[in-house]
Amino acid sequence: MSNKLEYCLPDGKSAELLNQYFLTKFRTGYVKCKNVVLPEYFKNFGVRIREMDIRSDDVWVCSFPKTGTTWTQEMVWCVAHEADLKTAEEFLPQRFPFLEHSPLFDYGDLMAKNPEITFPDFVLDSISYINNYPSPRFIKSHLPFKLLPEKLQKNETNAKIVYVARNARDTCVSYFHHCRLLEGYKGGFEQFCELFLQGNVCFGPFWDHILGFWEQRDNPNLLILRYEEMKKDLKSVIHKTANFLGKELNEQQVEKLLDHLSFQSMKENRAVNYEPVIEVNKKYNLIEEDGTFMRCGKVGEWKEFMNQELINRFEKWENENLKNTGLSL
Repeated sequence: MSNKLEYCLPDGKSAELLNQYFLTKFRTGYVKCKNVVLPEYFKNFGVRIREMDIRSDDVWVCSFPKTGTTWTQEMVWCVAHEADLKTAEEFLPQRFPFLEHSPLFDYGDLMAKNPEITFPDFVLDSISYINNYPSPRFIKSHLPFKLLPEKLQKNETNAKIVYVARNARDTCVSYFHHCRLLEGYKGGFEQFCELFLQGNVCFGPFWDHILGFWEQRDNPNLLILRYEEMKKDLKSVIHKTANFLGKELNEQQVEKLLDHLSFQSMKENRAVNYEPVIEVNKKYNLIEEDGTFMRCGKVGEWKEFMNQELINRFEKWENENLKNTGLSL
């Protein structure tokens, strides 16, 4: 096996949009690896990720960005810990670290110019942080299946993966607001939709991501959830997740989790609402946008943002990509 991953540069109109609207103090360029758009800084981490050791008691939450990841993380962690909400007061990225945190945000230049700035280990080297984390580990990743650690792809250790998917249009709207707030995107909604439809936002293409996991749906160590299903009947999803993780929760514990996982509770909970991250970005002028991480949490919000022409483009794109897959979103 080669110890290298092949990278190329995005090209065409999408490259122009990325360079015009998506460069920041912590992200100076983009590359493609196996047709996946990633920050250029990912090149320093790709092989380390591919060759990571996977433990049999690992639990992964994987997703395309803004499909309900944080909500799913908190649910999975609380189910696995039998509704221990006291321990859940620890900041989510510390107890459920994000594998690509370091590849996404290169703070080297900022720290060199501002020696007083310090970042925690799960930010500076998220891969080492996870490698050294005591078992059982809970790990978040936005990587598509084909870029996950090879041992996880091959199901060598029986580690478990919970994958959450969401309607493409709501995902696009939510990702647009997220990128304005946390990733320095400076363009408008229409330009973002162009990038999204062309598969040239980070971790895109969208359908490659979802279908890559969908193709693994017969793997008994993979549970696929839908955001819309969680919004409609969270109680059933909690029970389904508990069964997948081999946990039994009583009704009192389930009711506690239903309250804890409500949108309002999540929005007000500093352990999961990323307000500490937003405050750091503001303090050091990394991001100019105002807003909150837990913004809306609605199904069908796309109707408030998309004109008919854009709706038609999304509908055609969705139909083309979902044809003969057996998947509906």
